[in-house]
Amino acid sequence: MAQEKQAGKRPAGTPGAFSRWMQQKMNGRMNRKIRNGHGTFMGMDVLILNTVGRRSGQPRQSPLAWFADGENARLLIGSGGGSRNPDWYTNMMAHPEQVSIELPGHEAEPVVPQQLEGAERDEAWQRIAAAQPRIAKYQNKSERRYPVVRLSPR
Repeated sequence: MAQEKQAGKRPAGTPGAFSRWMQQKMNGRMNRKIRNGHGTFMGMDVLILNTVGRRSGQPRQSPLAWFADGENARLLIGSGGGSRNPDWYTNMMAHPEQVSIELPGHEAEPVVPQQLEGAERDEAWQRIAAAQPRIAKYQNKSERRYPVVRLSPR
């Protein structure tokens, strides 16, 4: 890693300024679409996850795909580009009492996040993979196991 820094290169999986800027622009556009009642992207249902930055304490908004889990709960997958947990996940786990979601065309509603483990996680993962096989393929390319989080109404 020291050699990579000396050569002026970023470590693999580290976003640069342009990619961060582009992600922020795309997330803002997607958030506007969700708030205007458009709730799907690439065949998946989407929502806005509202969290608080774990270090900054600033509000964060992330458009994410979700999967139904019973009547009122939703499942999220923390893929983070395959190499690490996404920022929204670490923010959510740092401040679980301040998490809310916005469904297309609706006001924010507070939720309780719960990371699934063991058989419960495996069962939820099977349902997600059946609904969206490309997500299972994506998981197979990663060396880490993606966290699955259930969001239940508070």
